[in-house]
Amino acid sequence: MDPLILSRIQFGANISFHILFPAITIALGWVLLFFKLRYNATGDSAWMRAYFTWVKVFALSFAIGVVSGVTMSFQFGTNWPGYMETVGNIAGPLLAYEVLTAFFLEAAFLGIMLFGFRRVSNRIHTLATVLVAGGTTVSAFWIIALNSWMQTPAGFEMIDGKAHALDWWAVIFNPSMPYRLVHMLLASGLTVSFLIAGFSALRYLYGDRSESMWKALRTGVFAAAILIPIQIFAGDQHGLNTLEHQPQKIAAMEANWNTGANVPLVLFALPDEAAKENRFELAIPDGASLILRHSISGVVPGLNDYPGNHPPVLPVFWGFRVMVGTGILMLVVSWSAAFFLKRRHSLPKPLALIMVPMALSGWLATLAGWYTTEIGRQPWLVTGILKTAHAVGPVAGSHVALTLAVYLILYVLLLIAYLGVLVHLALKAAKEGDTSPLPGVMNAALSQPAAEE
Repeated sequence: MDPLILSRIQFGANISFHILFPAITIALGWVLLFFKLRYNATGDSAWMRAYFTWVKVFALSFAIGVVSGVTMSFQFGTNWPGYMETVGNIAGPLLAYEVLTAFFLEAAFLGIMLFGFRRVSNRIHTLATVLVAGGTTVSAFWIIALNSWMQTPAGFEMIDGKAHALDWWAVIFNPSMPYRLVHMLLASGLTVSFLIAGFSALRYLYGDRSESMWKALRTGVFAAAILIPIQIFAGDQHGLNTLEHQPQKIAAMEANWNTGANVPLVLFALPDEAAKENRFELAIPDGASLILRHSISGVVPGLNDYPGNHPPVLPVFWGFRVMVGTGILMLVVSWSAAFFLKRRHSLPKPLALIMVPMALSGWLATLAGWYTTEIGRQPWLVTGILKTAHAVGPVAGSHVALTLAVYLILYVLLLIAYLGVLVHLALKAAKEGDTSPLPGVMNAALSQPAAEE
């Protein structure tokens, strides 16, 4: 098979696996800080039980994310040498900033979060949690800055076929970066909220009525209920920014072939690129114009304006719809759960059963959105600078196929093991409730307020 196609599949598989774990750690660090601050304020040990249940998930997610990230970075040199040759003067420093300002911060203080409770002062333990949470966000900042620059490059000049930074402020805060960063941070918040709510619902179904379960469940549900409408608004703003800077991506997302006004919102279709039409189309009249231009007579770009320079339509069209559909489901489930927890102080069993598989809904929405963004940039690797086909290295297709098979097997096994650990932690917590001692704390001290040692 074509080495280009295989290399794209391999990198797509790697980044799909990798992104699952930063999507958790970015927001989970802040949730852990919330648990810790609530413990500091109230002295209620249930908050620390929730903390120690989820700090294990954070540590595991961080470890797998680091390993998969290193594996992914190897491919820049083996499969995509043209990338660093062309834009290495910009990509290299941004990646280095991420390591220097974030990775070491997370790695240095994670051990204190895991093992330092009552071994260091309460203030130091809280500070370690703050620094790790901040480190995950700083890490996301640099990676999103680089990815956004690849989508909407700015602040550079080309000299002898290589990109050189003219204005690092413009490079970092390129036109799409603020929108993409907010969208990703909110996506991580929703991923973690539903993960916590879903696994707390699993504990609930196994008969756990402990205070730590209720606190984690309420935190997850109410955080999700608050974040999802904010994410919908942020997504709309991100879409308008994309319309301005990457209109061909919007055209693919809407499967709109001809530029014009009164463009319908296509709910379902099978885009046919050969015939330049949609088959089995189900659409809302004027919907796309209303959403994108806030006017039914608004003009929406069409794919036919970009012959040979637009992304593959089918995956972008459906990736966007999976993301939006999952988001709507998240809204319904989170608001329903919030209603029952707020008004009736209970969770109906059917709703709890729905919430368990919804624990992974954040992953689904994140992946669908990521595919929409990255496939929607094609045929460019760096928009207007480097095409994907020009970045691939002289690697044999058989070699790429072999390593792809190995990666897929390892990633499937790791993902199964990861989910198995999460289920084990949930069932273990359901069995123990609030009876087991906290790490480094005697049972007699459980009800004592946190001391500012």
